Amino acid sequence: MLLVFLGGGVGSALRYLISKLLNPVHPSFYWGTFTVNILGCLLIGAILGYTSKVNLLSENQLLLLATGFCGGFTTFSAFAFEKHSLLKNGDFMPFFIYLASSIILGILAVALGLWLSTKNPF
Repeated sequence: MLLVFLGGGVGSALRYLISKLLNPVHPSFYWGTFTVNILGCLLIGAILGYTSKVNLLSENQLLLLATGFCGGFTTFSAFAFEKHSLLKNGDFMPFFIYLASSIILGILAVALGLWLSTKNPF
């Protein structure tokens, strides 16, 4: 529990910093949240893929990195709230572009992370 808590705290703090830096770039698109979600998907894919390939990380390390850090770093609760805000404001095109690209690129980023961690040595 402590490892998940610590990893989640670091992930959440990093998510906040990235969002604070990138979200003001364009008022109709949350670049910080988008970036964090895609990077988080890539990272969890790489962590879990590498672990399944070489079985190097312990269960505690996985709890710290995958469950804690990646869980705190990714922001799908913020993602859902921001989608609601776009719909409420009538920003339908940014809503659909953000929704579709987040889901598609997130899935592709997980696949890329898995491929990178199992096909290429770190």
